[in-house]
Amino acid sequence: MKKNLSVLASEIVERCAQKGATETELTLGKSRSFTLLSRLGEIESIEYESDVELDVTVYLGRRKGMASTTDLSDDSIRLIIDKAHAIAKQAQEDPYAGLADASLMPETVLDLDLYHPWALTPEEAKEKTIACEQLAMAQDKRITNSEGCSVTVGEGESVYANSHGFVGEMKATHHDISCSLIAEANGEKQRDYSYTVATRREDLEDWSWVAKDVAQKTVRRLNAQTMKTCKTPVVFSASVARSLLRSFVAAISGGSLYRESSFLLNHLGQQLFPSDITIYEEPHLLRGLGSAPFDADGVSTYEKNFVTDGVLSSYSLGDYAAKRLKMKTTANSGGVHNLQITHSDKNLSALLQEMNQGLLVTELIGQGVNIVTGDYSRGVFGYWVENGEIQYPVHEITIASNLKEMFKRIVAVGNDVDKRSSIQTGSILIEEMMLAGN
Repeated sequence: MKKNLSVLASEIVERCAQKGATETELTLGKSRSFTLLSRLGEIESIEYESDVELDVTVYLGRRKGMASTTDLSDDSIRLIIDKAHAIAKQAQEDPYAGLADASLMPETVLDLDLYHPWALTPEEAKEKTIACEQLAMAQDKRITNSEGCSVTVGEGESVYANSHGFVGEMKATHHDISCSLIAEANGEKQRDYSYTVATRREDLEDWSWVAKDVAQKTVRRLNAQTMKTCKTPVVFSASVARSLLRSFVAAISGGSLYRESSFLLNHLGQQLFPSDITIYEEPHLLRGLGSAPFDADGVSTYEKNFVTDGVLSSYSLGDYAAKRLKMKTTANSGGVHNLQITHSDKNLSALLQEMNQGLLVTELIGQGVNIVTGDYSRGVFGYWVENGEIQYPVHEITIASNLKEMFKRIVAVGNDVDKRSSIQTGSILIEEMMLAGN
């Protein structure tokens, strides 16, 4: 009979102690997923994946060794325990190495309602994806091709355990539907996609929503124009606005801070955003895509503000980074959990009316964010707006500024919150950026 993951994890921790480890921590996980992609009425691919991974970290005093395996046989486990110890013996001493304090770990692991298996058969998946694609392509005669419609059904379980005696187990599911189309007019082709994602099937958007949304977005991109270089207000649509928050999180993360490679180093207590902006995380949202009862160090997660009334009030720290910075962990080892930003009561249309004239960005192209300096430069696709209304699509342009200036010059955040990520925001209106075109 196979052992459950928690029992196996506890046994491995004990074996490391018997080998001489002063402290041990490990993560042990299994995942399964099924993806079907259909294109133009035929199945293009079916993938079944089943993965397992064990990561063991041992400490010999302040020396650290890590080893991993995807084989849970006893011989393999013995081998990586030996390797982790051998690496630790050769490692340099690190005064900050070691486990987080035992008092920071949960006595009881919260059930956040993350596990909802979807019994979708390949036959049902084929029928649904083909119907979705057909409905999407029927929306407009300018839609001439498809890159396919896919559905993924996934589930997994993971355990974090350490030599404090803490064993935390989580089970979660992750399902998504997506579709990508190609439209053509006047010799020009444009592509776009739409998707929905959730931990529970009932929380997914309907297949017909995906079909109609992707068709509308793809056709709307046709007949794109170029623009002259200018300074202009910019609205980041909700689906791309989260990238601004992602850059903010990277800049307040412990690794960037203790390496002194962040433009927000030593900025705690400073005004970074307008006073009506608060940025916070809610790690215990039921069925949240970023929900977690503990972080990658086993530390209990909790609600917190990173920005309060525009002021940077907390960094995002795991235990190791916190020790390096002589601060306390914020239970963010491994990242943030359901990051959110306060928003106005204005939808996207109202934001465009407030902007009056400017650029609506719907796609970001390439990499152009320097977390060390805050300099920002990205290729974009979007729509030119006049009198608060979209006039025409624009392409082959770049927008540029500095993140600190962009944060300060946020005029409003829309209530059209995109919940398809662990970082959630509505559309964001920024007072002015440089637009480089012709």
